[in-house]
Amino acid sequence: MLEFFDIRGLPEPFALFSFGHLLSLFLIFSAIVFLFWYRERLKEERINRLTRYGLAGLLLISDLVLNIWFIQAGSWTLDYNLPLQLCTISLYLSAFMLITRSVLLFEFAFLVGMGGALQALLTPDLGHYSYPHFRTYQFFIAHGAIMLAGFYMVFVEGFRPTLHSIWRSILLLNIIAALVGLANWLTGGNYMFLAHKPGAASLLDLLGPWPYYIIWLEAVVLVSVLIFYLPFGLQDLWRKRTGRGN
Repeated sequence: MLEFFDIRGLPEPFALFSFGHLLSLFLIFSAIVFLFWYRERLKEERINRLTRYGLAGLLLISDLVLNIWFIQAGSWTLDYNLPLQLCTISLYLSAFMLITRSVLLFEFAFLVGMGGALQALLTPDLGHYSYPHFRTYQFFIAHGAIMLAGFYMVFVEGFRPTLHSIWRSILLLNIIAALVGLANWLTGGNYMFLAHKPGAASLLDLLGPWPYYIIWLEAVVLVSVLIFYLPFGLQDLWRKRTGRGN
């Protein structure tokens, strides 16, 4: 039990695409399929409210317990634990999106937040927090819940991004990045990986040295946003050509 919560992690580092990693991805994918399969049932008022609030609670609690864990271990610091990583920002925005059904929050959480969460799930920066460790479970639950929140709003609530959603989301991301950059300067942190690349292998390794990878990252984000928008854009095009309207 002590090893489960050990702030130093476990002797073996997290291994990309190990059995535990692949199983986690499979469970998250299965949960997304479940949302789609039971989307009509989840539209019922009572079940809808319980599911939305329950998923929002899971998001908020997952970050709360992580901060409690850091505080209990005496490792909570301003340069690391502020809620300023893209996925943490997306986590809170996703929770409030579920509660308020905000279209603006949905646009950012779906187009930008889910892209960041997906990249984190595929290439986790977990160091020696491998299975079975508390941090690893918390990581996949939190990032998986971000994905579920976005798909819930699409499958159950009927939300969808538009072409205007793309520039609004990119603009909001750059505003957030500017504020996070200021926070990095004040705290010496590396939130959103704006100060340097993560220690583990990631997409950023392919984008050149600092600060050039930040410029390339803008292009990567735009491509990611377009990919998440693509199914809706193709649907609009098909409806226009077939005259099926909405």
